[in-house]
This record gives sequence, C-alpha cells and structure tokens, in this order.
Amino acid sequence: MAGEPSYIALYERGVLEQRLAALDKLVSPCTLCPHRCGIPRSSSAGGSCRSGLLPIVSSLGPHFGEERPLVGRKGSGTIFFTNCNLSCIFCQNYDISHLGQGKEVSYRELALMMISLQEKGCHNVNFVTPSHMVYAIVRALIIAVPMGLHVPLVYNSGGYDSVETLRHLGGIFDIYMPDFKYWDKEAAHKLSGVRDYPQVARNALREMHDQVGDLRLDERGVAYRGLLVRHLVLPQDLAGTRGVVDFLRGLSADTYLNLMDQYRPAYRATECPALRRRVTLQEFDRAVEYAKDAGMRRLDGF
Repeated sequence: MAGEPSYIALYERGVLEQRLAALDKLVSPCTLCPHRCGIPRSSSAGGSCRSGLLPIVSSLGPHFGEERPLVGRKGSGTIFFTNCNLSCIFCQNYDISHLGQGKEVSYRELALMMISLQEKGCHNVNFVTPSHMVYAIVRALIIAVPMGLHVPLVYNSGGYDSVETLRHLGGIFDIYMPDFKYWDKEAAHKLSGVRDYPQVARNALREMHDQVGDLRLDERGVAYRGLLVRHLVLPQDLAGTRGVVDFLRGLSADTYLNLMDQYRPAYRATECPALRRRVTLQEFDRAVEYAKDAGMRRLDGF
C-alpha cells in the first residue's frame, strides 16, 4: 500500500537540511560523482559535468514514453537536466547532455517546476540525469515540500553514481531508475569515457537496492517505491548483456529490468564500426531469452 513519500518526514524532522549541509561539503571542491573532479562548483562551471551549483533545465512536462509503472494514466513528470557526467559517443540526447542546451534556473524555480508537474496530475517527479544536480534538487525540495509536494521522486541516472553521495540521498528518492550500460570496462571506456563504469555501477545499484528494495506498485499499477533498471542492448553485444543480467539476478530475481532495443546511431556513434547499425531482431531476442532463462521475473521492453 502506497503511503506518504519518506522525504516529507525527513523535511519535518529537519533531516533534509542536514543532508543539504552534507552535500554542500561535496560540491566545493566537487566530489559528488565518481569523477571527483575537485572543481569548486559554487564559483565554477567546469569539471566533467560542465555545471555550477544552479540547476540547468532543458525541458519539463508529463512524459508518456517512460516505463509503464512510472507513466500510469497521467504520465511521469520529467525534469531534464542539461549536461551529464558521462561522455557516451552514441548519446541520443547529445544536444542536451553534450552541447549544453538548456536554461539555468533558480532553486525556487526548480521547486515550482516540481509543483507544476504534480498539479498536472503526474504520478511522480522524474529527475533525468540528476547525478551532478543532487545538491540543487535537495535545496529545491526544501522549498517545494512546504508548498505541498507529495508525489514520489524518481532518480533517473546513467548509473555512474557515487555510493557516498547516494547514501546522503537515502529516504529522499522513492524510486531509483539507473541505466546499467556496460559489463566490460574497455567498452565503457571506449564508448562512454569511463573505464571504471562497470564496478561503479554495480556498487551504485547495490546501494540503491539496499535503500528502496524491489519495485512496488499501488492498486493502479503505478510505482511508488523501488528499483527499476534499464539496459540498452547494443550491436555485437558491446554492452555485455549477459554479465549485466547475471549481476541483476544475483541482486534479486524480482529486479524490474527494462531491456531496450531502441539503439540507433546518433551523435558520434559512427566512430565505432559496430555502432553504425541498429540492433538486429536476433540480437535482441537472444538478450531476452537469456534474461528469461536466468530467472529474471520482471522483464519489460518487449
């Protein structure tokens, strides 16, 4: 049975203020994400995410293309942040994540965006690419809660997240929805610029699952707490799908896994010969069958 999101109790007990103070120590010099760039975010917009402290938003609104448990009937209330801490050469949102399309807003404006999505009837507020913007999110949340915010919050990341930072977010995000992009570190380095991605993602997903557990749905079939994982199947199995599935099966057979087949060449994908084509039906079918045979009980995306 869905109850009140836990961030409301954290606000009432003053815990959100304490978490903000802890995150403030991680942003100057910045060690929010695994890059640990050491940039003073309060006075600079550098580092891997090319961002200062204020949130930069590219778009917001009800989204009906997200996972079914998030969308329900009235959509997932997405807020797309500009920039990213990954450098994926095949990014389909490269204008946002790499080219910096977006507008810097105040913390109050970000809070009002949350409220506006709730007023539109969205089932949740879904922060897309939040890893470098968690300080701004928590600061805006402290403004939004007394305005009446009460829907679940979704952490929709690329999976390259610091466990230390995630622990400061415990009880704030009701739903974690990370990607698990690669099993192989060389593929991660070649395609996204981070050789340590597989280990970082494994550690992050364990922490996320420890915080929220398996995905839980209300009587409408809408998610209110738990972990969803996305995995994009790549041509020639560059993503190492079997390793990803085996890890998630070890985490929990009830992990909600969305296997995605929508890869298409974009941005600088042609720099890698294997990425110059879409995934074949046979490649995707093999991925699905492997996940089923491995005992994954909650598969989506096909």
